[in-house]
This record gives sequence, structure tokens and C-alpha cells, in this order.
Amino acid sequence: MLSAALAGAVTVVAGCSSGSDPASPSTAAGSSGAGASTSTVRFALDWTPNTNHTGLYVAQQNGWFADAGIDLQILPYNTALPDTLIDAGSAEFGISFQDGATVARAAGADIVSVMAVLQRWATAIGVKADRADLTSPKDLDGKTYAGFGGPTEVPLLKEVIKDAGGTGEFTTVTLGTSAYEALYSGSADFTIPFVAWEGIEAEHNGTPMKYFEYTDYGFPDAYSIVVTTNRTWLAQNPDIARAFVQALQRGYRFAAEQPDEAARLLIAANPGVFADEELVTQSQRMLAEKYLKAADGSVGTQTAQQWATYGGFLFDAGLLVGPDGSPLSTAPDYSTLFTNDYLSTSS
Repeated sequence: MLSAALAGAVTVVAGCSSGSDPASPSTAAGSSGAGASTSTVRFALDWTPNTNHTGLYVAQQNGWFADAGIDLQILPYNTALPDTLIDAGSAEFGISFQDGATVARAAGADIVSVMAVLQRWATAIGVKADRADLTSPKDLDGKTYAGFGGPTEVPLLKEVIKDAGGTGEFTTVTLGTSAYEALYSGSADFTIPFVAWEGIEAEHNGTPMKYFEYTDYGFPDAYSIVVTTNRTWLAQNPDIARAFVQALQRGYRFAAEQPDEAARLLIAANPGVFADEELVTQSQRMLAEKYLKAADGSVGTQTAQQWATYGGFLFDAGLLVGPDGSPLSTAPDYSTLFTNDYLSTSS
């Protein structure tokens, strides 16, 4: 799950209530024709189905998209980034990441985040639990990082290591999905897994890990997973967008409140995908406990402060590049990168 997030989407890597019942949306272009009562919405995945996607499948399995007048089409993962598909008009919504969406917008992509799935960093610096010599990020100076090729990975790691008192100098090898094997075998010293997936998987495989959380060393928090849409499409189809987003939010609220049943629905929607079903359940429990809800208990909401603090790091590091390929000379208005306007405020 992590490798797609990093290499593919430039990251450095729900059941108590439905909210308000959205009005049945008007028929969208490309849906089932004039006068039809449903609107087709294509949703692009960033990777094969996993617990970052649970709310989507919960809402699908419970019929909440259909109830909202949405004919949902889930586009399977491929090499095209969801944000690229959305910008091109080949999908209406998809999974993204705060850094990926920020970088894409700087480069001219016509996208905006309408919902935060995971409210904080769900990745961390991971090292083998038996490495007694590694007790802080500063101990990673001179060590080998098994990475995924995303442009924000190394700058983030350098900053965290410096914040912990190190120099931020280490060797990087780009390995993609082989990064974990390199770490387990000892040919690399650290990587950045999703704690609620690869972290649990490592425990199940007998290679337990320990983690250094970025925010423990002063690094800004970020939304690990967001849902983006095309801004032009959004302006033209606000009712369809609201119906879809609120059904999706309902699914993630269910996942936050009833993680075991949500995991069962995810597995049922994807037969044969999960070899370790207990991993799915444990992952969903961890996401429900630590990541799906904001500090006020809400699901899906975003703040300008969180977009601006991490966006400020990306800008200062020269990682926000405009359509002409040059780093932005002025910081973007981070408040335009997201909206809460399509979420339900009911609990």
C-alpha cells in the first residue's frame, strides 16, 4: 500500500449516522441519459483495495451511493495517478494525498480536496525493533534509506532527522515494493511504511518494527489520505458532488465507529484480494482509533492551518513547481486547495 502512495502519488510517503439525506442529483454528462434518476461517478483508486478505501466500499455495499442517486464506478489502480485522471476528466473523484494534491495544483492540475480520509500522518520512519543502536531519527545519519522515488520523501526525512539533532545525511536506494524486504533482511536501515498496514504486516511476518513519528520532532502534520475532484466539474455539478461526498463520508464514519463490520464489508466487496483477513480487521481498528476522526470527532473535515503548515514546508523546500517547471516564487493560497462545503455537518 505504501509504495503506491510514495512513488505514484508523490507522498513521502463512520456508522453512527448518515448525515443529512442529499437531494437526488441531476443527471451528469456521461451518465444514463436524459431524465435518468442516477448520475455516474467514476472513482479512481491509488492502489489495490485496502483499509484506506474502506469507507468507499462500506457505502457501496450498504447501497448508500445508490440511495443518493449515484451510479458508482470504481476505477482499478493503474499507472496513471488519480489526480492525473481527475484533471483530465477521466474520473470525477479519487484517492490522493495532501502533498500529492498540493504539488499537482502547483503544476496546474484542476483539482481540489473535498474530504480528508486520514486526519494525520499515517506513515512514520520505521526501523527493525531489534535495532538497539537506532533510538532517534538522529541515529539515521550515515544509514541507508530504502525509498520509493517520490520527490517529497528525502526532503521530509532530512528535515525530521535535523529536527532530532542529526545532520540529515544518509544514503538513499530506490526500491519500491522491495523496500520492506531490504529492511527486514538488514540491507537497508529504515523506510517509511503505513503503520496501520505494513506495520501490522511486519508483526504478522515475525519482523516487528519500531517507529519515529514525524510530528514528535516538530515536523508539521498532514492529511495522509484525501479525496480530490475536478474543480471545473465540481462547479458544474454541485448537487451530484454533495450527494457523492456525503455518502462517502457516511461510509468512513461507519468505518470509524464500527471497524470490525467495516473490515468485513471491505473483504466481502473484494473476494480473494486479502490473504490475511485478520490484518484487514486489525488495520481498520487502528485507523478507527487513531486516524479517521479529527480532534473534534468529525470525519472528513479539513483545516486551512494543516494545509498551510505542511504546504509551507513544501514551498520552502522548493518542491512546489509551476506549469513552466520552475519552483513557485510565491506561496499558493492554501485555503483554495480544499473545501468542506460538500460534507455533512450532522452527527
